[in-house]
Amino acid sequence: MTVLAPVRLGRRDASLRERATGRDSPLRRLDWVLGLAVLALIGIGSLLVWSATRQRMLDADLDPQAFLKRHLINAVIGMTLASVATLVDYRSLQAYAPVVYLASCLGLVAVLTPLGSTINGAHSWIVLGGGFQVQPAELAKVALVVGMAMLLADVRDPERGPRDGDVVLVLALAAVPIALIMLQPDLGTVLVLVFIVLGVLAMSGAPLRWVAGLLVAGALVCVTAVQAGVLDDYQVDRFAAFANPELDPRGVGYNTNQARIAIGSGGLLGKGLFEGTQTAGRFIPEQQTDFVFTVAGEELGLVGASVLLALLGTVLWRGLRIASRSPDPFGRLLAAGVVCWFSFQSFVNVGMTLGIMPVTGLPLPFVSYGGSAMFANLVAVGLLQNVHLSSREL
Repeated sequence: MTVLAPVRLGRRDASLRERATGRDSPLRRLDWVLGLAVLALIGIGSLLVWSATRQRMLDADLDPQAFLKRHLINAVIGMTLASVATLVDYRSLQAYAPVVYLASCLGLVAVLTPLGSTINGAHSWIVLGGGFQVQPAELAKVALVVGMAMLLADVRDPERGPRDGDVVLVLALAAVPIALIMLQPDLGTVLVLVFIVLGVLAMSGAPLRWVAGLLVAGALVCVTAVQAGVLDDYQVDRFAAFANPELDPRGVGYNTNQARIAIGSGGLLGKGLFEGTQTAGRFIPEQQTDFVFTVAGEELGLVGASVLLALLGTVLWRGLRIASRSPDPFGRLLAAGVVCWFSFQSFVNVGMTLGIMPVTGLPLPFVSYGGSAMFANLVAVGLLQNVHLSSREL
């Protein structure tokens, strides 16, 4: 009797068999740690937005769930966009990066025309009707990440990193959206874009003198802008309040002081969802957007706020992991740019509620209310998943 030796399938053969049986579908190969962390942030954010707006809507005899419903609609639309960004091979996106960049710049130009609308002191919006509006500056973050990754992935000598000419080209690419957003003015988004530029340049292996020089130049520009009157009065007041919150506690320092009171009053376990007195009393303006972290601090306490930060940290960790495992420079820089964006914006948002950063109007990723921000954030997560899927194919 002849005994046949077992046939050992190679990695490629095993992969082909998995695909044939459907066990290697994109859905199964997603980074589910990243995906579940994002879904958890959206879920917690929905509760916080509901709590922040519920009493206000009741007092106005309006639907107390109006903001919650719109927030969930934004999340569903954003997840649909994320699915597209996940399934369309990101390497094909490299060829369309100029189109994405130009479309973003056109949107920023449109804001400065009569099509634009001013909300909370910034001329940053285009009203579409039906209560919907879009903020092109949020979508510019995606465009800048894609554009920079495209340029720096094509350097002539990947081992040596980008040359001076490559860096100058990247800075010129970034200067256009930064200048257009500064004209709105939206200082917070400008700072995010600057940090993306610095982070992606550092990850690309650009000479250290460029990164250090840009840091110094950025600091000088900020000081000059404040002293020369380039910034609006309310923006200068925010820096003054950051330097000394007690200078005018009922004026320029009001938001920061009230935010710290709300977070401090939450204690270890919080007052309970919908039970926050600072939140229900509407002591903090724009609490569903810029100051949503104060709702977490007051109603969920230190434990709940720490869970929120841990979830954000998980998103950043998975993003870095995806960047390190990317099969090509474009994917690596794409993922690195998204991580730089999320990390800086999260730090500034939480920092301004604690009084360790000036108020800049930046939303907390996946948590704050806002359609444009949610769309941009989830598209960025889709790009991370896309790079992850490509690395799993090897």
